[in-house]
Amino acid sequence: MGKISVALATFNEEANIKDCLESVGWADEVVVADGNSTDKTREIAEKFGARVIKTTNKPIFHINKNLAIEACRGDWVLMLDADERVDPTLAKEMKKIADAVWTPQKPAGYWLKRKNWFLTRYLTKGGQYPDPVIRFFKRGRGIHPAKSVHEQIKINGELGWFENDLVHHASPTFTRYLIRENRYSTLQAKEMAEKGLKPTFFTAFNYLVIKPKLTFCMLFFRHKGFQDGFPGFVFAIFSGWHFILSYIKFWEMSQPGAKISIDKDWA
Repeated sequence: MGKISVALATFNEEANIKDCLESVGWADEVVVADGNSTDKTREIAEKFGARVIKTTNKPIFHINKNLAIEACRGDWVLMLDADERVDPTLAKEMKKIADAVWTPQKPAGYWLKRKNWFLTRYLTKGGQYPDPVIRFFKRGRGIHPAKSVHEQIKINGELGWFENDLVHHASPTFTRYLIRENRYSTLQAKEMAEKGLKPTFFTAFNYLVIKPKLTFCMLFFRHKGFQDGFPGFVFAIFSGWHFILSYIKFWEMSQPGAKISIDKDWA
């Protein structure tokens, strides 16, 4: 019987961690790398029997995810975010794979289709479904590059697909969505600076006009976000707005004598 470890990285997730851990109560082990939370995240995780690693909160959150992955002892690792849930049908599919004899000719990692909750519903269009993510893999064969907020786990081996969906409640409220967007636009601004971009007229026009308009049209019309009603419209609008926020932060960071602290000013 193959054993499954669940790995999480957390920071102030007391509102989410309980439901997440309840959904993986069937797992053989849960490892939580906590970035020095100031709420009850660690207390709740320990109550559920998780092995908690206390560390610092990194700007690139995937560094802490790797800490959790490396501490896992199961045959297979399920990497989750605290706002994700595993329903019984997906759990059954995972256990079936873990219990089968594995050879290097079989998949070493698996894509999961993810359902995203936004403004009262799961989005079905606008490029938000199936929203594939690599989350289940043979221990020792998966790791995060830890370079970008939206990167996938790098798998040493073949990849397969699960049939059942992973449930994602990243934005249970619009306020929560805005908090996450502030974080992501900050990281995007940092990446722009690291790539050597300059705050020129053409860069500004690209990020303030072209990218927002193209993103909205792509999500709302080409990917039929209009079929998700008002939530689909809002998602398309703010997906384009992401580039505007990122550029303004990048411009501010680029000014002579600017002393911008990502951890403090844009947390």
